[in-house]
Amino acid sequence: MKIGYARVSTQDQNLELQIDALEKAGCERIYKEKVSGAKRDRQQLEKMLSELRKGDEVYIFKLDRLGRSMKDLLELVNQLQQNGVDLISLQDQINTTTAQGRLTFNIFASLAEFERDLIIERTTAGLKSARARGRVGGRPRGLSDEAQRTAMIAATLYNEQQLGVNELAKRLKISKATLYKYLRHRGVEINSSQKPKQ
Repeated sequence: MKIGYARVSTQDQNLELQIDALEKAGCERIYKEKVSGAKRDRQQLEKMLSELRKGDEVYIFKLDRLGRSMKDLLELVNQLQQNGVDLISLQDQINTTTAQGRLTFNIFASLAEFERDLIIERTTAGLKSARARGRVGGRPRGLSDEAQRTAMIAATLYNEQQLGVNELAKRLKISKATLYKYLRHRGVEINSSQKPKQ
Protein backbone atom coordinates (compact mmCIF):
# COMPACT_ATOMS: atom_id res chain seq x y z
CA MET A 1 0.00 0.00 0.00
CA LYS A 2 1.26 3.49 -0.86
CA ILE A 3 1.11 5.73 2.20
CA GLY A 4 1.99 9.43 2.26
CA TYR A 5 3.29 11.63 5.05
CA ALA A 6 3.04 15.43 4.76
CA ARG A 7 4.26 17.96 7.31
CA VAL A 8 4.68 21.71 7.63
CA SER A 9 6.27 23.46 10.59
CA THR A 10 3.64 26.06 11.48
CA GLN A 11 -0.14 26.36 11.44
CA ASP A 12 -0.10 29.13 8.82
CA GLN A 13 1.87 27.05 6.30
CA ASN A 14 0.03 25.13 3.61
CA LEU A 15 0.11 21.36 3.08
CA GLU A 16 -1.54 21.45 -0.35
CA LEU A 17 1.64 21.27 -2.47
CA GLN A 18 2.81 18.15 -0.63
CA ILE A 19 -0.64 16.52 -0.63
CA ASP A 20 -1.08 17.14 -4.39
CA ALA A 21 2.30 15.53 -5.12
CA LEU A 22 1.57 12.55 -2.85
CA GLU A 23 -1.86 12.00 -4.42
CA LYS A 24 -0.31 12.21 -7.89
CA ALA A 25 2.19 9.52 -6.81
CA GLY A 26 -0.78 7.27 -6.01
CA CYS A 27 -0.89 7.41 -2.20
CA GLU A 28 -4.06 5.81 -0.88
CA ARG A 29 -3.73 7.24 2.60
CA ILE A 30 -1.95 10.45 3.66
CA TYR A 31 -0.99 11.36 7.23
CA LYS A 32 -0.87 15.13 7.67
CA GLU A 33 0.38 17.35 10.46
CA LYS A 34 1.40 20.90 11.24
CA VAL A 35 4.19 20.63 13.78
CA SER A 36 7.87 21.60 13.95
CA GLY A 37 10.27 18.92 12.77
CA ALA A 38 12.32 19.65 15.89
CA LYS A 39 9.56 18.24 18.10
CA ARG A 40 9.94 14.61 19.04
CA ASP A 41 6.21 14.19 19.67
CA ARG A 42 4.66 14.09 16.19
CA GLN A 43 1.36 12.27 16.63
CA GLN A 44 0.56 11.60 12.97
CA LEU A 45 4.06 10.29 12.27
CA GLU A 46 3.84 7.95 15.28
CA LYS A 47 0.37 6.83 14.18
CA MET A 48 1.61 6.12 10.66
CA LEU A 49 4.61 4.13 11.95
CA SER A 50 2.37 2.02 14.19
CA GLU A 51 -0.03 1.21 11.33
CA LEU A 52 2.53 0.33 8.64
CA ARG A 53 2.63 -3.26 7.39
CA LYS A 54 5.30 -5.27 5.60
CA GLY A 55 5.30 -4.39 1.90
CA ASP A 56 3.98 -0.84 2.41
CA GLU A 57 5.71 2.11 0.79
CA VAL A 58 6.00 5.46 2.57
CA TYR A 59 6.01 8.50 0.27
CA ILE A 60 7.26 11.92 1.37
CA PHE A 61 7.68 15.15 -0.58
CA LYS A 62 11.22 15.79 0.74
CA LEU A 63 13.50 14.10 3.27
CA ASP A 64 13.31 17.05 5.70
CA ARG A 65 9.55 16.48 6.03
CA LEU A 66 10.23 13.17 7.76
CA GLY A 67 13.35 13.54 9.91
CA ARG A 68 14.37 16.14 12.46
CA SER A 69 18.03 15.56 11.56
CA MET A 70 20.06 13.19 9.42
CA LYS A 71 20.59 10.99 12.48
CA ASP A 72 16.84 10.94 13.16
CA LEU A 73 16.13 10.25 9.49
CA LEU A 74 18.58 7.34 9.38
CA GLU A 75 16.98 5.79 12.46
CA LEU A 76 13.51 6.11 10.90
CA VAL A 77 14.58 4.59 7.58
CA ASN A 78 16.35 1.71 9.36
CA GLN A 79 13.16 1.13 11.37
CA LEU A 80 11.11 1.12 8.15
CA GLN A 81 13.46 -1.29 6.39
CA GLN A 82 13.56 -3.67 9.35
CA ASN A 83 9.76 -3.83 9.11
CA GLY A 84 9.85 -4.46 5.36
CA VAL A 85 8.67 -0.94 4.47
CA ASP A 86 10.32 1.17 1.75
CA LEU A 87 10.75 4.95 1.55
CA ILE A 88 10.26 7.10 -1.54
CA SER A 89 11.20 10.80 -1.42
CA LEU A 90 9.71 12.55 -4.45
CA GLN A 91 11.99 15.60 -4.56
CA ASP A 92 15.24 13.90 -3.52
CA GLN A 93 15.00 11.03 -6.04
CA ILE A 94 15.40 8.51 -3.24
CA ASN A 95 13.59 5.20 -3.55
CA THR A 96 14.70 2.37 -1.27
CA THR A 97 12.78 -0.16 -3.39
CA THR A 98 15.66 0.02 -5.90
CA ALA A 99 19.36 -0.77 -5.48
CA GLN A 100 20.26 2.69 -6.80
CA GLY A 101 17.86 4.37 -4.37
CA ARG A 102 19.35 2.46 -1.43
CA LEU A 103 22.85 3.40 -2.60
CA THR A 104 21.89 7.10 -2.85
CA PHE A 105 20.43 7.06 0.64
CA ASN A 106 23.50 5.29 2.05
CA ILE A 107 25.75 7.90 0.39
CA PHE A 108 23.69 10.64 2.09
CA ALA A 109 24.08 8.77 5.38
CA SER A 110 27.84 8.34 4.93
CA LEU A 111 28.31 12.02 4.07
CA ALA A 112 26.33 13.03 7.16
CA GLU A 113 28.49 10.78 9.34
CA PHE A 114 31.67 12.09 7.67
CA GLU A 115 30.57 15.70 8.31
CA ARG A 116 29.81 14.89 11.96
CA ASP A 117 33.27 13.29 12.39
CA LEU A 118 34.94 16.33 10.80
CA ILE A 119 33.14 18.67 13.22
CA ILE A 120 34.26 16.55 16.19
CA GLU A 121 37.85 16.48 14.86
CA ARG A 122 37.96 20.27 14.32
CA THR A 123 36.46 20.95 17.76
CA THR A 124 38.91 18.60 19.49
CA ALA A 125 41.88 20.07 17.60
CA GLY A 126 40.74 23.62 18.40
CA LEU A 127 40.39 22.91 22.12
CA LYS A 128 43.76 21.13 22.21
CA SER A 129 45.43 24.06 20.46
CA ALA A 130 43.75 26.57 22.81
CA ARG A 131 44.86 24.58 25.88
CA ALA A 132 48.43 24.50 24.54
CA ARG A 133 48.34 28.31 24.49
CA GLY A 134 46.97 28.43 28.03
CA ARG A 135 43.39 29.16 27.04
CA VAL A 136 40.37 27.23 28.19
CA GLY A 137 37.73 26.56 25.54
CA GLY A 138 34.00 26.58 26.00
CA ARG A 139 31.62 28.72 27.97
CA PRO A 140 32.98 30.32 31.16
CA ARG A 141 32.10 28.12 34.11
CA GLY A 142 30.59 29.29 37.35
CA LEU A 143 29.44 32.72 36.13
CA SER A 144 25.92 34.05 36.02
CA ASP A 145 24.55 35.31 32.70
CA GLU A 146 25.17 38.91 33.79
CA ALA A 147 28.72 38.10 34.90
CA GLN A 148 29.37 36.38 31.57
CA ARG A 149 28.22 39.49 29.71
CA THR A 150 30.51 41.65 31.86
CA ALA A 151 33.39 39.20 31.31
CA MET A 152 32.88 39.41 27.53
CA ILE A 153 32.90 43.24 27.63
CA ALA A 154 35.96 43.20 29.90
CA ALA A 155 37.84 40.91 27.50
CA THR A 156 36.96 43.07 24.49
CA LEU A 157 38.00 46.33 26.19
CA TYR A 158 41.17 44.80 27.63
CA ASN A 159 42.24 43.50 24.21
CA GLU A 160 41.69 46.95 22.69
CA GLN A 161 44.34 48.26 25.15
CA GLN A 162 42.69 51.67 25.34
CA LEU A 163 42.13 51.58 29.12
CA GLY A 164 44.38 50.62 32.01
CA VAL A 165 43.34 47.88 34.42
CA ASN A 166 42.28 50.33 37.15
CA GLU A 167 40.16 52.41 34.76
CA LEU A 168 38.63 49.30 33.20
CA ALA A 169 37.64 47.84 36.58
CA LYS A 170 36.23 51.21 37.63
CA ARG A 171 34.13 51.56 34.47
CA LEU A 172 32.75 48.03 34.80
CA LYS A 173 32.11 48.61 38.53
CA ILE A 174 34.04 45.52 39.57
CA SER A 175 37.20 44.97 41.60
CA LYS A 176 40.56 44.35 39.93
CA ALA A 177 40.55 40.79 41.29
CA THR A 178 37.16 40.15 39.66
CA LEU A 179 38.40 41.72 36.42
CA TYR A 180 41.37 39.32 36.32
CA LYS A 181 39.06 36.42 37.13
CA TYR A 182 36.77 37.38 34.23
CA LEU A 183 39.72 37.76 31.84
CA ARG A 184 41.03 34.32 32.81
CA HIS A 185 37.56 32.85 32.22
CA ARG A 186 37.51 34.37 28.74
CA GLY A 187 40.97 32.92 27.99
CA VAL A 188 42.58 36.37 27.68
CA GLU A 189 46.36 36.46 27.94
CA ILE A 190 47.14 39.02 30.63
CA ASN A 191 50.08 41.34 30.01
CA SER A 192 52.85 40.35 32.45
CA SER A 193 53.30 43.99 33.57
CA GLN A 194 49.61 44.08 34.55
CA LYS A 195 49.38 40.68 36.29
CA PRO A 196 48.34 40.92 39.93
CA LYS A 197 51.07 40.23 42.44
CA GLN A 198 50.85 36.81 44.03
